[in-house]
Amino acid sequence: MKKMFSRALLAAAVATSLTAQAQDPLRIGFITTLSTPAGYLGEDSRDGFALALEEAGNKVGDVPVQIVVEDDGLQPARAKQIVDRMRMNGIDLYSGVIFSNVLAAVMPTALKDDGFYVSLNTGPSTLAGKNCKPNYFVASYQNDTIHEMAGVAANELGYKKMVILAPNYQGGRDALEGFKRTFEGEVSEIYTKLNQLDFSVELARVRSAAPDAIFQFHPGGAGINFAKQYGGSGLAQNIPMVVPVFSMDERMLAATGAVAKGTNIVTLWNPQSDNPANTAFVKAFTDKYQRVPTVYAAQSYDTARLMLAALESTGGSVKDADAFREAMRKADFESIRGDVSFANNNHMVIDWHLLRVEEDESGQLVQKPVQTIATAQVDSFAADCAM
Repeated sequence: MKKMFSRALLAAAVATSLTAQAQDPLRIGFITTLSTPAGYLGEDSRDGFALALEEAGNKVGDVPVQIVVEDDGLQPARAKQIVDRMRMNGIDLYSGVIFSNVLAAVMPTALKDDGFYVSLNTGPSTLAGKNCKPNYFVASYQNDTIHEMAGVAANELGYKKMVILAPNYQGGRDALEGFKRTFEGEVSEIYTKLNQLDFSVELARVRSAAPDAIFQFHPGGAGINFAKQYGGSGLAQNIPMVVPVFSMDERMLAATGAVAKGTNIVTLWNPQSDNPANTAFVKAFTDKYQRVPTVYAAQSYDTARLMLAALESTGGSVKDADAFREAMRKADFESIRGDVSFANNNHMVIDWHLLRVEEDESGQLVQKPVQTIATAQVDSFAADCAM
């Protein structure tokens, strides 16, 4: 009798344990920039990611999915402390970082012991070629590519002489190198400081150089200040801008106002696309957050849907690293950007578009589609990746 009772207790204990394990949440470490003038980039990224999870019921199958959000403050040392703590707490899957210098501090710990990092924004050149990593995926874009596409756009717009400007950090250096790789004319380079807010000295140099146009990469608050000061200086009347969308997203356009009219924008996401998934996303985001989504929200939403699709294939777990890696590489989800896939270096292959800031029928400034610059574009570093 005692043996039967003991067996019953043991069976009940095992069943309880298995139930508890089945309900343990999969936690995703989401390290992003929520403070500093660039804070809205992280805010939109967080909200786009959260929307995708909410639409999935915040679970994969029966497994709850949670995001653990922390603010890196645009400080690499702070980000490293956060990821070290998260790793010690058993988190194996990460996303959220906006800036390349922060990503460099996060990556070694995130990938340790078969951990995974899935980038929803930055994709530095240093991790796209010879140093590509099997557990590192970039669901957004490789840093150089959008700037290479800006160089292509500048050629097609007929510009022959340009001043190009960007902050002096990995993402900024990638920006100018990418632009120079495809632009066929003459360039003068100017490097600014990360999070610089006063550009009077640089604008004086632009005026002196008298180029046909400028290319500039300044995301977030720095980009808003640059565009306002550029317009206020009178330079915009005769010297147009070609920019990646990160220098004139929807929030930046609203903050900049009329001086942004005529700006040429190169982007990986067309908010006007009639792709059904995109139309549903724009409506859902606008309804939930009472603001239009930026490209940061869009690519974050896409990244979350990709990760959820891969987790669906692995039963909501990343413990079998080979299985999760293979599921990620299939990219089996409905993207708001249309057809997407991964190159051999785990960087997303996507289309690129040229938009221009113009007035709509009501006189409001909007980003109007001009043309598709490239389709299924593979980044310039994939050939150097041995995977």
